[in-house]
Amino acid sequence: MMVKTSLYFHIPFCRRRCGYCDFNTFAGLNSFIPEYVDAVCQEVTGVLSRAPEPVSVHTVYFGGGTPSLLTVEHYETIFNSISRKVNIEKGAEISLEANPETVTKAYIADLHTLGFNRISFGMQSASPEDLRVLDRQHQFDSIVNAIKWSKQAGFKHLNLDLIFGIPGQSRESWRQTLDLALGFGIDHFSIYSLIVEEGTRLKRWIDRGLIQEPDDDLGAWMYEDAMDILGRAGYVQYEISNWSRGEGSQCLHNLQYWRFLPYLGFGAGAHGFYGNFRTENIGTVPQYIQSLKEGRQTDFPASPAVRAILPLSEWDKIQENVMVSLRLTEEGVNLVDFHERYGIPLYPLFEKQIQRLIKWRLVEYSENKQQLRLSRRGRLLGNQVFAEFIGNDVPKGYEYLNR
Repeated sequence: MMVKTSLYFHIPFCRRRCGYCDFNTFAGLNSFIPEYVDAVCQEVTGVLSRAPEPVSVHTVYFGGGTPSLLTVEHYETIFNSISRKVNIEKGAEISLEANPETVTKAYIADLHTLGFNRISFGMQSASPEDLRVLDRQHQFDSIVNAIKWSKQAGFKHLNLDLIFGIPGQSRESWRQTLDLALGFGIDHFSIYSLIVEEGTRLKRWIDRGLIQEPDDDLGAWMYEDAMDILGRAGYVQYEISNWSRGEGSQCLHNLQYWRFLPYLGFGAGAHGFYGNFRTENIGTVPQYIQSLKEGRQTDFPASPAVRAILPLSEWDKIQENVMVSLRLTEEGVNLVDFHERYGIPLYPLFEKQIQRLIKWRLVEYSENKQQLRLSRRGRLLGNQVFAEFIGNDVPKGYEYLNR
């Protein structure tokens, strides 16, 4: 049986680490990029060679970090490694995250010629003051050029990342950012609330009183503004943080995660999920490269760079499946698909949780009763909903699910 799979590649290099970032990224290590690309190719070859069944790839995603720091030749090398081992489906979604200040017109055109058909730019805000607080290096003009060049190159699928709840950001400036972003006429937006993470420069600035702490209530209003403004502009909120103009514009790679389907992760700090296992790679660049050079033997889906392999019981998978599927605001948990997948109806397993969340008006059934999904209020309190479906004991009579 051919397994429809997604591939994720983590590119952890940055010119400069932004003040709010706590991702697995590193500045000042760009000299490692050629070695890193070689190591990624080794990892791809090794893992895919050991696949127990044919793998068909329908999405490939390069995230970071700043993937646009790699050259087109680097990506050509990686694609050659993939193609030698698996089938990349015709029309597969091939995505790249990019910082707008790192791209040129020629670079974007070459990416499209190579086969990339979706590109995501980190705009974050149209306000120079917001960008200063976020410690971002680009200006709004960089976004204007990046979008223009992408359209000229033939990219039909373009995404902008936006952030709300930035210290000092007003509701008016947020609405202005949304209006300017909508003016680009692109087909996808990813919109996130700023989270102040421990260990970041932003957290230190707040602790020292240099910047005010984000206002959670104001952030909630900004999120509702996004729902209303993008909705009126014809965009559908198909996931808590994602809006698309029609089904054909949804990010297929991220749908793979939210539908709890298999993906393989390559690169430093990359995560994967396949069969009954989750994998996590070594995080640092030098150690990742060294682990591939040493080439210890591992079983699929792990590679020599694996830091942790987490086996999942059926009950683990059921809980995770419900949690990630509820992120899909329209689709939610499809009750028929769930029953077919696990041989059990959803309701008896989570009767108390579902009753409680309906009482709190955080989840609802679709009109045809085939989906359980978040209510509009539930979108604002998603983490409270998700917590209900993680860490539960197996209900009595279903102990076999712990296998």
